[in-house]
Amino acid sequence: MAGGRGGRGGRGGRNPKDMPREQQVSRKVSWLLRHGAQQEGLKLGKGGYVGVQDALNTRALKSLHITFAELREVVANNDKQRFSMILASALDNATPADIASPPQGLLESEALQPIPESDEPSDYLIRANQGHSINVDTEGLLTLITVEAGNVPATVIHGTDEAAWKLILKSGGLRKMGRTHMHFASGLPAGFRSYGDGGDAKAEEEAPPVISGMRKSSTILIFIDIQAALEAGIKFFLSENGVVLTAGNEEGCLPYEFFERVESRKQGGGVLMSEGVLPEGVAVDVVEWEKEVGGQGKGKRGGRGGRGGRSGKAKVNDDSSDLVAGV
Repeated sequence: MAGGRGGRGGRGGRNPKDMPREQQVSRKVSWLLRHGAQQEGLKLGKGGYVGVQDALNTRALKSLHITFAELREVVANNDKQRFSMILASALDNATPADIASPPQGLLESEALQPIPESDEPSDYLIRANQGHSINVDTEGLLTLITVEAGNVPATVIHGTDEAAWKLILKSGGLRKMGRTHMHFASGLPAGFRSYGDGGDAKAEEEAPPVISGMRKSSTILIFIDIQAALEAGIKFFLSENGVVLTAGNEEGCLPYEFFERVESRKQGGGVLMSEGVLPEGVAVDVVEWEKEVGGQGKGKRGGRGGRGGRSGKAKVNDDSSDLVAGV
């Protein structure tokens, strides 16, 4: 059912009221857990969790009269598995690794466990699995990717579009843009094809399609040399729903030197860049880039989505910008 599950499919126009109820709920919950928790008086606890009853008591969720049943439905049915809900008692004796570690070797659709049954919201905790712009301790929320742990993904890809690609080149690499991390997929979404190293488009072999970490409308694919980036001291993490994340270097940037290959999915697009070498005629101009992106390049969030506004105060709103981006 397109558009019926927490952000999937069409966006139903610019007015959230035109969207299916479940999508409205998903957006509001996403905004609260990723960006608005502090504004709403919530403190993210161990693993990034907050009490479900506390969340339901916030202005953000009350504005839509969201019920516990709707919240459970959105968590269970969200096509990108943006949220986790667990019994509060599950954290009593859990280690950070227990809380954060995503299932390995499973399709993400298989990894989502049924939410235990209880009719009391106060029995549960809820979190956003990734996509935060507010400070959150990665311990218990994300799993560190290391060679020693043997959890380095074979493929790490960032999906974007032509307009953003021009800005990425101008800025000298990928940047957090107001979030705590940049987001990557550990493979290609269903139906995507890659040119690989041979120059001919081919389907990814023996790799399950990913459902989170990249929007399906991406027309530019940036393949990351994660091994080289790790060797350079850049940390990467894995979220519970399979998204690869990094905060980049000390400037919040993942430099273009780590772009193993960049492809255009448009007909006749081909390989745009390879082996960390800028395309001919392209020059990095961070000053000009900052002028074009404004405050977003320095970690400020504003405009649509209710984070900043003209007054500088965050507003209770939905997370439309996140769902458009597919994160």
